[in-house]
Amino acid sequence: MVAVCVTLTVCLLLTGGVLFLVNRVSSAFNEWSPPGASDVEPPGGTIQTPPHDELTGPPERSEVSPVEEEPEGTGRTGADERPVPAASRPSAAWLDRVSESTGIPRRALEGYASAQLVLARELPDCRLSWPTLAGIGYVESHHGTYAGGEIGPDGATTVDIVGIPLDGTNRTRAIPDTDGGRYDGDAEWDRAIGPMQFIPDTWEQWGDSLSGGDPDPHNIDDAALTAGRYLCGDGRDLATAADWESAILTYNRSGAYVADVLAYAHAYADAS
Repeated sequence: MVAVCVTLTVCLLLTGGVLFLVNRVSSAFNEWSPPGASDVEPPGGTIQTPPHDELTGPPERSEVSPVEEEPEGTGRTGADERPVPAASRPSAAWLDRVSESTGIPRRALEGYASAQLVLARELPDCRLSWPTLAGIGYVESHHGTYAGGEIGPDGATTVDIVGIPLDGTNRTRAIPDTDGGRYDGDAEWDRAIGPMQFIPDTWEQWGDSLSGGDPDPHNIDDAALTAGRYLCGDGRDLATAADWESAILTYNRSGAYVADVLAYAHAYADAS
């Protein structure tokens, strides 16, 4: 199936994007293949998914236990940033338990869960649930761990994840440069960026920061919150099958992509 990207992510080859790494290109870089398709050890966050044909809608909403009191030193202290309210962060006990049961790296899970907590307060009718963001995050970048990178304590990936040029080849839709190379380093064609794989123009429109600073597409807190706002757009209720599917199709207009994200969302929700 030919995946036709609309406004958000790079067109993926079937279930995953072909990515390259800025600044630190892995000499062992290989084309991504779905979990179980090879004999190599599966990356972090891999989980057994239910059969695709058994799934007819999104999983039930998964709750997140927030931090109850503001701990000392919460949030970043940059001149343009505000401390992140404790209620916008999942508790350490919840993170430890769910990260262990799902296999999602703890810092990535914190970003997904924080987005749910923020949007449950600001856009309650959307009913976004973190397993949806986790499903996208796994399919897009293996939760920011693609080709040996990881998400650091501050939420930023240790390796910038940038997609192939969207130049009309490799089953992509041609998207001429929209950012002058500011985000993706390419002044000719756009490329998807960060652990949630936004194209620069969409990031400019939707980018948000959990801490209130300058939104960073390579930071899982900002990328997950931005993805959540994007999915909630147009008044969608992500607890309904039609709106959930519509939201994921705006991310990547591919039936195979929707099926994969749905399977991972169910698997993470069930495991949690």
